[in-house]
Amino acid sequence: MRWLLGLTILLAFAGSGYAAEQELELSIEGRTTLATLRTPAAMTPDTPLVVMTHGTLAHKDMEVIQGVAKALEQRGIASLAHTLSLGLDRRKGMYDCAARHDYVVEDAVAEIGAWVARAKGLSRLVFAFGHSRGGNQVARYLAAGEAPPVAGAVLLAPATAKAEADLRASYATTYGKPLELVLELATKAVAAGRGGEWMDVPGFVYCRNAVVTARAFASFYGADAGQDTAALVARVKLPVLVLAATKDSVVPDVADAFASLAGSSGGRVQLDKIEDADHFFRDLFAEDVADRIAEFIKQTR
Repeated sequence: MRWLLGLTILLAFAGSGYAAEQELELSIEGRTTLATLRTPAAMTPDTPLVVMTHGTLAHKDMEVIQGVAKALEQRGIASLAHTLSLGLDRRKGMYDCAARHDYVVEDAVAEIGAWVARAKGLSRLVFAFGHSRGGNQVARYLAAGEAPPVAGAVLLAPATAKAEADLRASYATTYGKPLELVLELATKAVAAGRGGEWMDVPGFVYCRNAVVTARAFASFYGADAGQDTAALVARVKLPVLVLAATKDSVVPDVADAFASLAGSSGGRVQLDKIEDADHFFRDLFAEDVADRIAEFIKQTR
């Protein structure tokens, strides 16, 4: 029935003659997740559709996601921006640091896959997009399957291995307690089958004095080869566009991390820089991003 629902939505949009925006819901692992579908006026099954994944503890309505999505719509490209559940039902807005944290990095892979499957009911040409940590999670999604059902991917200021290493290195300075002590407790709990055990920790990602499960803490701070986004992209065969911001202070090494791969991939991996943009590509920089994506899609079709 999913394809029938997709066809019904598509026909409704195609007949309207106007750009459209609709909130969608999808049940994944027993939780309801939310997304915004934006379509141009001339939506058809051949209209490209970009499935958009946000960054750390963020959501589908954050400025960078909305800005790029609206700019894509002006260029005749549809988008489906979803909010990762992060273990919660019907999550909206930024993750509340006062809430308990029980989710792992890999949870995003299944959710991205579910929304891509939903998007395939609306368009024959689906692309995956991820911003910041979402870029790494999209790369994990691409590398997890032999042939992911997307035509290509766009990684906007994706998290890198160095950025993750810097986050770990700054833990003691930020939260006043060595990471190693907390991580050892979490790792031992997971190894003993107590991954769901709650821990009071000095900090977790951006949240001070957080309550997290051992599995959540170990997932974000433990040794993980999957944090090397460039290495993941090297494993896939799809076209990938990587966009770096020249004034990015959050993930400043995107261009350096992908330069070698872009130079040796025969054009499969493209690296482009958005001059003077910071990590969040505000205002007219979203237009620059949309221009690059539109050109990438044109080359891929």
